[in-house]
Amino acid sequence: MNMSEYQRKAMRTKGNYSTVEEQILNASLGLAGEVGECVDHIKKVVFHGHKLDKEYIKKELGDIAWYIALMSDALGLDMSDICRENIAKLEKRYPNGFDKELSKNRQE
Repeated sequence: MNMSEYQRKAMRTKGNYSTVEEQILNASLGLAGEVGECVDHIKKVVFHGHKLDKEYIKKELGDIAWYIALMSDALGLDMSDICRENIAKLEKRYPNGFDKELSKNRQE
């Protein structure tokens, strides 16, 4: 499944919003919450001795993708285009793969 198809299928469950701003707010808060759940799990692994639960992280990453789709939909953006443009930016920034020096001395 490509990102555009995912976005179309995911938006079947987006619900009804009174305004674009309301949809953007829900997407923003949802993203923050889901990322927080991932971060909290990693904190517990690193500092509390919990075992890394890849399935839990996988589900949370799915939730994050859903909120990215919701934000993209609200802004009239296609997720495949977003991903394609991001890869082009990364290829320009790091033509031979990640490099610490290029990271420290970015020209943007």
